[in-house]
Amino acid sequence: QVQLVESGGGLVQAGGSLRLSCAASGSIVSINAMGWYRQAPGKQRELVADITSGGSANYADSVKGRFTISGDNAKKTVFLQMNSLKPEDTAVYFCRADGILSNWRSFNYWGQGTQVTVSS
Repeated sequence: QVQLVESGGGLVQAGGSLRLSCAASGSIVSINAMGWYRQAPGKQRELVADITSGGSANYADSVKGRFTISGDNAKKTVFLQMNSLKPEDTAVYFCRADGILSNWRSFNYWGQGTQVTVSS
């Protein structure tokens, strides 16, 4: 009922930048929040940043000052601008969204993930 389509991952040198996008579609009445998580090999999935529909953003300490999350409510899209990338940012990045469906049930969906690789 909800699809999350991510784009923007890739390979970049340390110090470089990437911009991730995630667009939600489906039988959505409203979105409460969207966010980005990442999972490196052998590690647990962790929050990178999330943002509410009201624009309140939350960041992991490891990315504060380097990453910026933003959203377009009308387009049900969230962006993650990643600057000053470090090799330790290498991971699969997953988009997540939660909200209300057209049947008035809540939802919490994940995207398929996009690889971000930062070379040293």
